[in-house]
Amino acid sequence: MDGILPLWKPKGFTSHDCVMKCRRYFKTKKVGHTGTLDPEVEGVLPICIGQATKIVPFLTDTRKTYIAELKLGSATVTEDAHGSVVEQKEINSMPSEAEINSVIQSFKGKIVQTPPMYSAVKVNGKKLYEYARANEEVERPKREVMIYELDKLSYDPSNYTIRMKIVCSKGTYIRTLCVDIGKELGFPAHMSSLVRTETGSFSEKNTVTFATIEEAIERNEQSQLLKPIIEGINHLDILPVDEETKNKVMNGQKLPRPEMKLDTDPFVVMHHGKLLAIYQQHPEKAEQIKPVRVFSE
Repeated sequence: MDGILPLWKPKGFTSHDCVMKCRRYFKTKKVGHTGTLDPEVEGVLPICIGQATKIVPFLTDTRKTYIAELKLGSATVTEDAHGSVVEQKEINSMPSEAEINSVIQSFKGKIVQTPPMYSAVKVNGKKLYEYARANEEVERPKREVMIYELDKLSYDPSNYTIRMKIVCSKGTYIRTLCVDIGKELGFPAHMSSLVRTETGSFSEKNTVTFATIEEAIERNEQSQLLKPIIEGINHLDILPVDEETKNKVMNGQKLPRPEMKLDTDPFVVMHHGKLLAIYQQHPEKAEQIKPVRVFSE
């Protein structure tokens, strides 16, 4: 059984919990998720099953869309609503809507983030949250991320909250974005809620729940819930090949650089609409392309 399960991850489950449940549901160890969601966050979490696990890094690398709520007035150790409060400031007057809009817009484009201490980013082979739990200080590596879209959806002056839609690159910490926006507005802040509504081409409207999966299993129809592997890499260009080249691809051979222009690297190789492999430009030989992943027939 090969394909992508567009799962709606419920609150209370880690991404790894979801992988373990899907291994039982689909009776295979070849299961992988495509971008960690914190336990208290719900949303779109595509699960790759069987040969689809070969595309995990490529699907993980796609844009993500979130609906986040930022709360002004208090900062927490985890940068979300579930950590202990480490800073508070009374809000006598909520920033104006114009000021909020201006600050939010300033975070669009490439920004540099410092990952939160309560995160899985590794420093010297150890996760940051392990340092945090041991009360150990460690320098956190800054990272550059891309905010493609950032819009205020609403704000509640009585509750000091701001709802935003964010479209961003992988590796973006929405918690940290909320904290940094709060700082620019002059207040400590934290992320009070978060939902992921899209990952790549998968959106909330085409997801399935654990209950849906269990109902399908009762009818022995769980395979019908899986989306074709190509749907997870449809952000990559496609190189169509003939029968002779197809045989070379299936044997994992390097190929001459194609004449057609390809805007993505890596890219998908297909034969008569069938996914064969993912190739990339050879890193040392400009006249060649080489396989990254080959899918068995």
